[in-house]
Order: sequence, then C-alpha cells, then structure tokens
Amino acid sequence: MSAEASGPAAAADPSLEVPKPSGIESGSAAYGLSPLSPNSKYVKLNVGGSLHYTTLRTLTGQDTMLKAMFSGRVEVLTDAGGWVLIDRSGRHFGTILNYLRDGSVPLPESTRELGELLGEARYYLVQGLIEDCQLALQQKRENLSPLCLIPTVTSPREEQQLLASTSKPVVKLLHNRSNNKYSYTSTSDDNLLKNIELFDKLALRFHGRLLFLKDVLGDEICCWSFYGQGRKIAEVCCTSIVYATEKKQTKVEFPEARIFEETLNILIYETPRDPDPALLEAVGGAAGGGGAGRGEDEDNREHRVRRIHVRRHITHDERPHGQQIVFKD
Repeated sequence: MSAEASGPAAAADPSLEVPKPSGIESGSAAYGLSPLSPNSKYVKLNVGGSLHYTTLRTLTGQDTMLKAMFSGRVEVLTDAGGWVLIDRSGRHFGTILNYLRDGSVPLPESTRELGELLGEARYYLVQGLIEDCQLALQQKRENLSPLCLIPTVTSPREEQQLLASTSKPVVKLLHNRSNNKYSYTSTSDDNLLKNIELFDKLALRFHGRLLFLKDVLGDEICCWSFYGQGRKIAEVCCTSIVYATEKKQTKVEFPEARIFEETLNILIYETPRDPDPALLEAVGGAAGGGGAGRGEDEDNREHRVRRIHVRRHITHDERPHGQQIVFKD
C-alpha cells in the first residue's frame, strides 16, 4: 500500500498516525465502523488498499460524488483507525485527487490507462476530467484512423449496400487476376499494376470527395466503373483479347488519360456541392446532368452509361508459309 500526503503539515501532524485499537492485534483488519467526525480537517482514505491523505476542502471543492460523501449529505463510515473505506480500485485515485486540487492533470499516454481513468472519473462524477479523457481518446482515434478507407466488395449485395449508403460519387476498380482463363501477354501484369497504382493515387487525392471501392468479383480482369447519385455513369474496360494464330491471350491496357477524365467527370455528381464552372469547362459541359435546369435531352440520357472498352484485337500469323491465314475478331 502507498500513502499520499496533502501537504507538509499533514506529514508532521502526529494525530494522523493510524492508532491501534485496544484488544486488536497489529495487522488485523477486524476494525469496527463508525461515522466520520464532521470536525476532521484531514481525511484518511483507503481506496481499495491504496492509502491517501487529503483535506475536506479538496474533496468538497467541486460538485462530485466525493463532495456528496464528505459534505454531510451522505453518511461516511470509517474503521477504528479513522480510515474512510471506499470499495474501489485505488490505481487512479491519486490522479482524481490531483485533478480536484489543481483543476488539471497530465493524462496517461496509454489508451488502456486513459480508458481506465475515464471510468474512475465517471464513477466519482468529476465532469471536467471526464471531458478531458474523452477528448484525449477521440484525438487518439483520429490519429490512428486511416486517411483513406477503401472497402473491398465481396458480393453483389454488399456492393449495392455500399452504393446506397453513400451520397458521394463512387469509383470502383475491378481487378481479378485469378479469373483469367487465357495466358497473359508480356506487358499485361505491368499494366494491371499501373491501374492499381493509379487507383491508389486517385484515392489519396480525392478521398474526401469520392468513395473508392475495390472489387475482386466478375468476369473482367480490369475494369473501372463510375457511379453518380446511385447509378452507373461510365465504365472503362481495360481488358482485351489478343488472337495470335490458334492461341488466345489476355491483354490489359492502361488508358490513364481516359480514367482520369472519367474521375473528373464523376465529381460533377457531388451533393450538395454546386458544380465548379472550371470543372464543367474542363470536362466539356454538364457531362451527364450535374448542373441545374436539366433539359429534355439530359432526362433521356439519364440511364445511359458511357462504356469505353479499350480493346485492340490483334491478328498475327505465325504459321508456316502456304497455310491459310485465318483472322479472328
């Protein structure tokens, strides 16, 4: 057990020594309980085995549960040694007392200890310390939270729920290397990585304005989808099939300029943000109905999706001379 003194006078006062009641062996815990004397200047507290000296002024200076206990509104019982028993862990009680004395205390660095101190502050109803602990915990959560949280779609139902739960425009990248039933061309792996890297760069740049999703479901290997106001606005498919003699190969393209353009287009669907005139000019007008006063043509195009398929069907004949050349498309 540890003892804490409230000041030099407390340490020098011989009356603060714990008396040994007659008829009880030293070290025995069989003390009887009696009401705390209202004339006591100093209070001796035994909080879960942790001993503390303090004053009634400290305990009653703020509107807390301790003030209710030691202002006479609630009867407080002591043992025969004059120790007020509080059935609570004494781990953070010293911090509680220091806050009552000074109005502020250094808070623990550990999130766990900070949570424990918050629990004790709530128990003793120390409102100021409660607010300080809550603010410190919130700041720790914000510091630990990711800058860009990118969900990965695991089912069509989850995709619909994600689209319905946000008011932001959505950019989704489907990259599904495992679904390739043909062999890759030599540059396809590099281009797939370039698409993924561009997705990460766009997510960092527009993370506060757009929702970015990663998808590993579907038939395509690499495909970008752009959603505004809950519906698909555009799609850029980066997968193509290469026919070389009798062998089919999968090719992945990297149309960086087209992808970036569609990302800018989708910003028009931000709500409640008004369309940026410079952005409208850069993408060639309303590009699908983001401005006010939509006309009849825009209503007719409401459910259209701009699909940009970057497909290069290459024919190449590597068979011996004299055999018939067959082109496939």
